[in-house]
Amino acid sequence: MPFVSRSDDGAIDGVFEQLQDGMAEEFLSDDNPELVAHLNAPPKVSSVSARQFRLMLRRAGLLDQVKAWVAQQDGEIQDAFEYSGTFVMDSPMMKAGFAAMGFTVEQQVAFFEAAAQL
Repeated sequence: MPFVSRSDDGAIDGVFEQLQDGMAEEFLSDDNPELVAHLNAPPKVSSVSARQFRLMLRRAGLLDQVKAWVAQQDGEIQDAFEYSGTFVMDSPMMKAGFAAMGFTVEQQVAFFEAAAQL
């Protein structure tokens, strides 16, 4: 039976085998529905392969628009787009590109989650 910590919104954000004074003092049974849901939640996607990223751009109809944006950027961004093996959601280049495309944070997350399935 674990001890849990919670985020500011009350969601479980950590599970511990032993009491963590001042951090994880709430004790839950192993079959607690909220705990089971937390433990079985899919991992958050923070990066995808270049293949996954480009396929998702193509499927979303954004590949040409993104290539046009990249062509207007400095050489480092152009090289990163062309030669990166992995695309990281929270990288400065990715944030700038998604902002230029008008994506919300929720849309960025959804894009990466969909790309991770490819």
